[in-house]
Amino acid sequence: MMDVMASEETRTVKPATARGSATPTEEGTPVAAPRAWAVRLVVVGIVLSALNLRPAITSLGALLEEVRDGLGMSGSMAGLLTSVPPLCFAVFGVMAPRLARRFGTGAVVCAGMVAITTGLLIRPYTGSTAGFLAASALTLMGIAVSNVLMPVIVKRWFPDRVGSMTGLYSMALALGTSAAAAVTVPVTEALGGSWQSGLAVWAGLAAAAVLPWIPLVRDRGPVSSTEPKAVRSVHTRVKGAGPVRHVHARVEAPVLRITRSRTAWALAVFFGLQATAAYITMGWMAQIFRDAGVPAGTAGLLLAVTMVMGVPLAFVIPRVATRLPHQGPIVIALGVCGLAGYAGLYLAPAAGAWAWAVLLGVSNCAFPLALTMVGMRARTGAGVAQLSAFAQSTGYLISIPGPLLVGVLYQHSGGWGLPIALMIGLMIPQMAVGVLAGRDRTVEEEAAR
Repeated sequence: MMDVMASEETRTVKPATARGSATPTEEGTPVAAPRAWAVRLVVVGIVLSALNLRPAITSLGALLEEVRDGLGMSGSMAGLLTSVPPLCFAVFGVMAPRLARRFGTGAVVCAGMVAITTGLLIRPYTGSTAGFLAASALTLMGIAVSNVLMPVIVKRWFPDRVGSMTGLYSMALALGTSAAAAVTVPVTEALGGSWQSGLAVWAGLAAAAVLPWIPLVRDRGPVSSTEPKAVRSVHTRVKGAGPVRHVHARVEAPVLRITRSRTAWALAVFFGLQATAAYITMGWMAQIFRDAGVPAGTAGLLLAVTMVMGVPLAFVIPRVATRLPHQGPIVIALGVCGLAGYAGLYLAPAAGAWAWAVLLGVSNCAFPLALTMVGMRARTGAGVAQLSAFAQSTGYLISIPGPLLVGVLYQHSGGWGLPIALMIGLMIPQMAVGVLAGRDRTVEEEAAR
């Protein structure tokens, strides 16, 4: 009679598309490493994609008054328009892991960049509010799937450099955001004053982002990068006559029940509240300054200053966050800056405009912090994929009412007092849940309990 003893271990697999020399996994099992050209191509793809994840929104914010006049929008409809981004991110973002499992992350991100290009090109020329919203939704669908998959790509290709690569991605995202806010008005004037041309010009940048992903379209990647079911290798040691034999069988562990994790919920709410603040800022801050008497070009520059603060800080904050056992202090510091900026907008929007723009720009760096915590709060690529989809989709659902409510309050109150008071009120729970999300623990541990 044979005595069978079985044990299990999780095997982490490195990227398997472009193969080069073998490198050991965390468990010591050698697997193929990616070629240098593939890694460089992924870096270029990440940077170009990040540059295109916000210009569709901030370019519209800079020209919102012209778009409203051109399409005959009311204040409430404009508020709905500023709520479309988080709605699309929530609806389409949750589909990203499933699409990536079926088609591969490279193919999905490439398709996302194509959708952004197409939507940006056609939306200014639809001639109606409904058409403008539909084309915007197409653009935002491409942004949504890329939003979710970027942390997965970083975790998969750069598992030992999550902080620095998240910082590079966040810095490029902030650069694209601020550039669109700063130059959309001048470009529009240079193109003859047509807001349609001023919005459509950003399709060129999106088209450039398609190119680096084309060679990676067939990249399926390892199962653990996008599959929510952890693949385990079962080693069966058979005792008996002759040498000991090890039999390897691939079995699937249960799906991670991420809704059982308090950290996942805290991170989702934190993501939602910071997204609320970000989309209110991107959609309405230029209008706040314009209503306070600031010229349109200067208001666009102020919005750009807010966005450009994320360029250096989005690179620094993730690197600092990964070195801290608890990210709560960073959450508090960013929240205090937000409270000060909103108070300034309430009391003296024009007099201290540049200071408020800087403070709100610092506060908006809660976004790269949230992305970094997504990578830190899960142990595996599968866990990161699930947590990223859950936190971003749930978070964007939470953020949908904010910009719409600001538009309604602005239209019916005739001023910015109530909308700014709403922004101040939302910053307190953002700080509270951010502290909870920053605790040193993983969703796998909590879900297992």
